[in-house]
Amino acid sequence: MAAVGPTKQILVFDFGGQTAQLIARRIREQNVYCEIVRHDLSASRVREIAPKGLIFSGGPASVYEAGAPKSDPRLYELGLPILGICYGMHLMCDTLGAKVEPGRAREFGRTEATILDRTDLFAELPDRLTVWMSHGDKVPFADDQFAVLAKTSECPNTAVRHRSKPFFGIQFHPEVAHTSFGGQILRNFVLRVCQASSDWRLEDFLAAEVTRLKERIGKNRVVCGLSGGVDSAVTAALLQRAVGDRLACIFVDHGLLRKGERELVEQTFRDHFHADLHTIDAKDEFLSALQGETEPQAKRSVIGKKFIDVFRREAKSIPDAKFLAQGTLYPDVIESGGAVDGPAAAIKLHHNVGGLPKELGFELVEPLRNLFKDEARKLGLELGLPETIVWRHPFPGPGLAVRCLGEISEARLEALREADAIFLEELVAADLYRKVAQAFAVLLPVRSVGVMGDYRTYEETIALRAVETTDFMTAEWSHLPHDLLAKVSTRIVNEVRGVNRVVYDISTKPPATIEWE
Repeated sequence: MAAVGPTKQILVFDFGGQTAQLIARRIREQNVYCEIVRHDLSASRVREIAPKGLIFSGGPASVYEAGAPKSDPRLYELGLPILGICYGMHLMCDTLGAKVEPGRAREFGRTEATILDRTDLFAELPDRLTVWMSHGDKVPFADDQFAVLAKTSECPNTAVRHRSKPFFGIQFHPEVAHTSFGGQILRNFVLRVCQASSDWRLEDFLAAEVTRLKERIGKNRVVCGLSGGVDSAVTAALLQRAVGDRLACIFVDHGLLRKGERELVEQTFRDHFHADLHTIDAKDEFLSALQGETEPQAKRSVIGKKFIDVFRREAKSIPDAKFLAQGTLYPDVIESGGAVDGPAAAIKLHHNVGGLPKELGFELVEPLRNLFKDEARKLGLELGLPETIVWRHPFPGPGLAVRCLGEISEARLEALREADAIFLEELVAADLYRKVAQAFAVLLPVRSVGVMGDYRTYEETIALRAVETTDFMTAEWSHLPHDLLAKVSTRIVNEVRGVNRVVYDISTKPPATIEWE
């Protein structure tokens, strides 16, 4: 039976902008279902999907450059409202005959826009807005086809509207938090202009997905790998709701977990949900395989291969198991080129998109593949998962192996585990855990001299990392209170053997990444 998803009311055409996914999330916040599609999706395919409107994202290219991404020009003949954002605006204007050229000065960051027309796109908004710019090109003037809706000191055509068709262009990015009333601008386009139905509800998704899973799995059994993270936990809870005791959960303890992680998973799924949980203690196998490895990709490869071996061995012991469930999310699908109409070029490969089911001989079940992370969290609460799991910060698949820089040993892992637990414990006590997107400790293979009492020490260093982000594609370091950092540092040095120095990472992404390896 083919999966039948919700009605795609808005399509977001991806032209390579970093915030294309954020546009889609902002639309869904209006309870309007939308999906991201590739930039060259044909007009005939769009006609089959029958959306209420289209949004063209930003992107790094200039429309006048050779090889710049283009859309099917027949899209403008469908009679659908179109909103072009940044590059999307340039493409629309260029296609329809308006000139696009390099700006006299580039605009990056916050600027003030004056609204000249407060109907449609800017209805019920103030006359002046703070908007977020990120562009070097601009449409220098509006011709007979376009009317100007907003301007800034550097950009006379900050927002435009076609004079006879429902086509809008805005130079700034309403999807980012830095733009004031950005959500209202998108809401005006989606609900006022496109007249989309505000009927996308997770409660409806839950009921429909439970029915679909029951029909597909039937009397067979389904295996779900638990990692301790929210994605796999929500997947397991959803399957438990749908098929009950036909679900078998496998949790591999590879010795690279956070403190108390195994106990939390067992308490939640064995004691609370009464699931058929298979906990595999494979610490010795993994640590033995990792002995001597210091290079990050080599660690990931060793862990990935060993995980398949251990998982396969246990899965074979489960009778009538035909399906493998994975906590694949919508961004995983998009970035891996796995969506039918989505961007074709893979940005990166995800361990939970393809691969593993083929290795193990199962049919794949991905009940969350149409959801963003925040939607998966809300679904987890709806399913009765405890907040301690639903709001856990992201944790890499290879676990502490990629936060224990250099050689891995039981002693170094234990030091890292304790330091990480202290950091998170103090964040919770200060009511800051939910206010940062991700926080963790990293053990560095760097020794330095210290003094403890009357003794000289020569021990390792812990780096603390805390970031704030909405999409994990970009991130700012968290400006945690100095007294909190001082308390964490003091506790780590006093309580964690082998560590005599603590540093705080104040790098943004980019140029750094959130994780260290």
